[in-house]
Amino acid sequence: MRKHVIQLSIISLLCISTINTSCSSNKTNKHVVQSDVKEQYKNYCLGCHNDKKSSFVDRTWLFGKERDEVFNSIKLGRVAHGMPAFNEGLSDDMIGQLTDYILSLDEMVPLVENSHTTANGIEISEVQKFKVDTVVDGLDVPWGLEFLPNGDLLISERGGDLLRFTTDQKLQRISGVPTVKARGQGGLLDLELHPDYKNNGWIYMSYSSPNPNNSDLATTAIMRAKLNGNQLVDQEVIFKAHPESNKRHHYGSKLEFDRDGYLYFSVGDRGDRDRNPQYLDNDCGKIHRINDDGSIPEDNPFVNKEGARPSIYSYGHRNPQGLCMHPETGRMWSDEHGPKGGDEINLIAAGKNYGWPVISFGINYNGTIFTNDTAKVGMEQPISYWVPSIAPCGMTFVKGDKYPMWKNNILTGALRFEYLKRVVLDGDKVVHEENLLENIGRVRNVEMSPDGYIYVAIETPGKILKLVPVE
Repeated sequence: MRKHVIQLSIISLLCISTINTSCSSNKTNKHVVQSDVKEQYKNYCLGCHNDKKSSFVDRTWLFGKERDEVFNSIKLGRVAHGMPAFNEGLSDDMIGQLTDYILSLDEMVPLVENSHTTANGIEISEVQKFKVDTVVDGLDVPWGLEFLPNGDLLISERGGDLLRFTTDQKLQRISGVPTVKARGQGGLLDLELHPDYKNNGWIYMSYSSPNPNNSDLATTAIMRAKLNGNQLVDQEVIFKAHPESNKRHHYGSKLEFDRDGYLYFSVGDRGDRDRNPQYLDNDCGKIHRINDDGSIPEDNPFVNKEGARPSIYSYGHRNPQGLCMHPETGRMWSDEHGPKGGDEINLIAAGKNYGWPVISFGINYNGTIFTNDTAKVGMEQPISYWVPSIAPCGMTFVKGDKYPMWKNNILTGALRFEYLKRVVLDGDKVVHEENLLENIGRVRNVEMSPDGYIYVAIETPGKILKLVPVE
C-alpha cells in the first residue's frame, strides 16, 4: 500500500511538471491553458481557499487585489499567514496565469464535482443506511462539540463564542469565555468534559491565547471552568504552550481524557517545522499529557530529562487536529495534517518520535521537496496516510450499537474534500476506507453523543448534523 501511494505521488509530480511546461509554451492552445490553470488552481490553491471566507469570490483582500499585489502574494508568499512562496515550484508565467484566473473568478470552484448518493432522503453507504438531520444551523466555524448530562450541546465557534444548544432547541451564548486571537487557524477550539463532570463540573477548552503585551503573538492554551447558568466561573488556565509565535496557523488542538483521568492534547508546530517538532525544549509539534488540574504525571516520558518540557508525551508532529481513545483498548489515536500530501493516522505511544519533518510522505505546498526520507530508525511510521491530502480534522471511534456495521471504525472529517471519512481497522491496521457525505461542506469535527448518535460539524456556513441510522 505504501509503495503504491509513493508511486502515485511521483506520478502527480511528473504531471505537475508537464502542466508547467505546457503552460509556459507560447504555442499552447488557449483552451488547454485555461484547463491547465484550473487544474493548477485546484492542485495548489483550493486546499486552503475553498470556503466562503477564504475563497477569492466576494472576499476581503488582506494584501490588495490589484494584479501585481496578487501576483506577489503568490510568488513570495505570506509566511506569517501560513501561505508559502510559490516561486520555487512555479514559473512566473504560471503564477501570472493563476493570478489572472483568480481575479476572473465570479463563483466558487468545487474541489470535487460529484455529490453523495441519496435515495428518498436516505444516505446509502456500503454497509449502513442513515438519514441526515440538521440539528443546528446559522453558525460560522463550529470547532468543538460536547454534550452536557442533561442533553444540551455545547458548541465552540472559532470566532470566540461558546454556545449552548438546549434540548428545547434554543441557541444561547455563554459568557466568561477566554479572550482568543481569532486569526487564521486560531480562535476558540476544542471542548472536553471531565470524566467525572457530574460531580465536579469541570469543562476544558483549548484556544489561541494572545499575548497581552504584544498583539502579534499567540499560543495554544487550555482553560478549565465551570458553568453557572450560562456563565463560565472558576476559570483556571492550566496550560500555555511555549513559545508564542506571530504565525497564524498550526495551533492543534484536540482534547481527550483517558481511562485513568489523564488529559491528552495536541499542539501544532506553529509553522516552525525546522525548530519545534524535533526538540523537547518547546511545546509545539507535540502531544501532551497532564493531570486534570494541569500538574504533570510522574511517569510522563520526559519528566526527568534535563531541558525537556515535562508535559510532552510524544513529539515530531505537524498539526494534529484529531485525537481520540479507542473504546476497547484505551489507546490514543491521532490524525494530523501533512503538508501537500502525507496526512497521517497515528497510534500514540509514550516518548515516541513521529518524524516530522525529518520523514514525511508529503512535499511542500509549492511543489518542492523538503525531505527524501519516508522512514528512519527511531521514528514511528504512521498507521496510514493520505496522498493527496484530505486535511483531516476531528476524529472519533464509533461506539455503541446504533451503527452496528461501523462499530469501532474511525470517523474523521476531510476539510479539503468536504466529506466524512470512515476508516475500518483490523487490529492496528487500516483495511478499508469509505467516503461519506460527499460535498457536504468542510467537515470540522465529528463526535458521538452519550446516547450513541454521530454528530458532524460543518463550517461556513456552519451547521451541526446528526446521522440517524435506518434499518
